[in-house]
Amino acid sequence: MVHVKRDFEVKVSKNEVVVPVLPIQENKLPLSNLDLLLPPMNVGIFFCYKKPKNFTFDLIVVVLKKALAQTLVSYSAFAGELVKNDVGEPELLCNNRGVDFVEALADVELKELDLYNPDATVEGKLVPKRQQGLLAIQATQLKCGGLLVACTFSHQVADAYSANMFLVSWAEMAMSKPLSQTPSFRRSILFPRRPASYDLSVDNMYVPISSLPPPEATDEDDDDDQIAISRIYYIVSDRINDLQALANADNDSSSGKKRTKLEAFSAFLWKMIVTSEFTRTDNFCRLGIVVDGRTRLINGDENQEKLIKPYFGNVLSIPFGEKKIEELKEKPLSWVANEIHEFLGTAVTKEHFLGLIDWVEDHRPDPCLAKIYGARVSEEEPAVVVSSGQHFPVKKMDFGWGEPCFGSYHFPWGGKSGYVMPMPSPKGNGDWIVYMHLLKGQLELIEKNAADVFCPLNSEYLCFN
Repeated sequence: MVHVKRDFEVKVSKNEVVVPVLPIQENKLPLSNLDLLLPPMNVGIFFCYKKPKNFTFDLIVVVLKKALAQTLVSYSAFAGELVKNDVGEPELLCNNRGVDFVEALADVELKELDLYNPDATVEGKLVPKRQQGLLAIQATQLKCGGLLVACTFSHQVADAYSANMFLVSWAEMAMSKPLSQTPSFRRSILFPRRPASYDLSVDNMYVPISSLPPPEATDEDDDDDQIAISRIYYIVSDRINDLQALANADNDSSSGKKRTKLEAFSAFLWKMIVTSEFTRTDNFCRLGIVVDGRTRLINGDENQEKLIKPYFGNVLSIPFGEKKIEELKEKPLSWVANEIHEFLGTAVTKEHFLGLIDWVEDHRPDPCLAKIYGARVSEEEPAVVVSSGQHFPVKKMDFGWGEPCFGSYHFPWGGKSGYVMPMPSPKGNGDWIVYMHLLKGQLELIEKNAADVFCPLNSEYLCFN
């Protein structure tokens, strides 16, 4: 086994602001009602590359910056800033401010990176901090000649679908390819209806921040298990298939009620985080799943597809379920998966997303957020959100020196509600890479009780040697 290195030094060699090669006229772009549901938080992404054969690091940086300047012409929002409008809501100022670009050198080899523990190796070292702009990028040369390309973006202006679209465009521009998709910022497709109309179920998913109880004071002597940490695991495809089979054990496959792999995985996760023998079984545990509304709003309409498929911004909803811990412990995986399927059913329709847009309009300018994020969370009454990253475009991130050998989202968002994102393995064999940001005690439970499913990520699995 390769020795991992966590205490390595990263030296910044250059800071620069990359601006669009063709500046646009300064303008303001309002956030959509769905954007307004996101609190201020940043999302990180990083890609690992082995030592390129015909590229020096200096040449790599030139390629990245040139392509970035060209890509920002189409993605002008990422070159702007967030400002407040007259009623205190955030809006986009497209002012050609540009993107902070950091060049750095890390005293570590690719095979020595402890990617299982991104808090020690990625956070604050290899993924940049976002400052004034909406996007920050860092290119880091490793001691072995390999490199990392990482970015951090504001979730208030882009969801994972939008970020993936930008990343693919950036790589295509570097390869002098035509953009496979040009982004659209047409907010009118998400305008509220007149009169507004929404189902009462939206009130169970979202809440005005003003109606939430004040946050509890944090105790410096809090239990170490109450600290949220990040870990990255891999799950082999056979285990994923086993979970799906268990989730469908009580379903008639001929009836079309087959539970998806994501539903099966989420059900297993929901059971695992409540396995502690010290947890009170009369308490509750919440689990939410992020739903992308694009396919729901398209709903088979080809004209709508042309408008919504390239849309840049947030088109998300987070339905969730709340169950007694006793039930989650005692019921089989198939029952839990069916409960997940049931609460997901409230949010996978066109009408739900149109209603959510109307609901936000009725509450403006008061800021609102997903109720699962607003609830008080502890190890005794946990909450976790699962977001599918199965469309994470690792294989498409070739800037000219080859595909990444690994890539992952990095989202230590700061709250106590957990966040879990399963992504495809770079091996392309059906395995999953799973980024998890959970309370330390929850991760210890998972590693103790599900070691046959969640395998700590290591360089051997990724073939870094």
